[in-house]
Amino acid sequence: MAIITLVSASGAPGVTTTALALAVRWPRPVMLVEADPRGGSSILAGFFKGTIDQPGLLQLVVAERQGQLVAVLPSLLLPIDGSQAHVLAGTRSHDQAVGLEGLWVPLLGVLRDLSVRTGQDVIVDGGRLGCDGTPMPLLVGSDATVLTVGSSLPAVAGARSWAGTLRERASGAVGALVVGEGRPYAAKEVARALALPLLGAVEFAPEHAVVFSEGAAHPPARGLARWRRRSAADAFAHSGYVRSVAAVGEALRAVSGTGAAVTVEAGERAS
Repeated sequence: MAIITLVSASGAPGVTTTALALAVRWPRPVMLVEADPRGGSSILAGFFKGTIDQPGLLQLVVAERQGQLVAVLPSLLLPIDGSQAHVLAGTRSHDQAVGLEGLWVPLLGVLRDLSVRTGQDVIVDGGRLGCDGTPMPLLVGSDATVLTVGSSLPAVAGARSWAGTLRERASGAVGALVVGEGRPYAAKEVARALALPLLGAVEFAPEHAVVFSEGAAHPPARGLARWRRRSAADAFAHSGYVRSVAAVGEALRAVSGTGAAVTVEAGERAS
C-alpha cells in the first residue's frame, strides 16, 4: 500500500482540510498523520471541535527513545466515525515541531512496514513548506508527494520554486493538486506552470469544506437534490466537492501504487 504526503508552498489552499476529506472518503483503511509544523492540531480543534484531548506525535518521540515506537503507535490513533480512517494528532504549538526532527526517519520506517504488513494506506498532512520542523523525510520518502496549490497567480508563483525542489528530492511521484480551479486559472494551466503532473482538482466549495475543517453539519440540500428529497447527508455525499475529492483519491491511489508520474497534458514542462 501507499504513503502519500500533501504539502503547500504559500497561502492557505486547504492542505489539512483536503487531507482529512481524502481520509474520510478513502475506500480502505488509512492513517492520517497530522505533521504540519505550525502546530495547533487543527483537526482536533476543527473537525473534532476541541472535544477530544488526544495525545499524538510528541508521545511518539518519547516512545522512539525508549524503543517502543511500534508498540505505542496503535494506542495513539483516533478513529473517525463512519469511515475507515484513523488520525495521528500533531503538535499543539509550532515550537514543538523542532523536537520532532529525530522522529521522522524512524516513523517513516514504521509506517512503511505497517503499510506493507496490513495493507493500510497513510496520508500525511505535511503543512506548509519552508517552516522550521517541516517533515522532509516523510516528503521525500513518500510514494507520492502532492503540492497543493490555489489557482491564483500569487499562489502559483509561490509554489513554483518548491515544485522544482520536490522534483529533485522526492523518491516517489510528485504532482500538483489544485484547490479552487478557475479562480482564475484552469488546473491544467497551474500544473503546466509548475512543470508537474496534474493529480486532480478539488472544487472550491466553502459550505462543503467546512464540514471537514470545522466539523460543521452537512449543508441543507438545494436545487435538484432538494427536489429529489435527498437528506442533507445524501446531498453532501453527491456534491461536486465530495465527487472531486473522490476523483483525486482515485488518482493518488493509482500514482502511488506505481510510483510513476501521471501522464497528462499538465505534466508538460513549462517553457
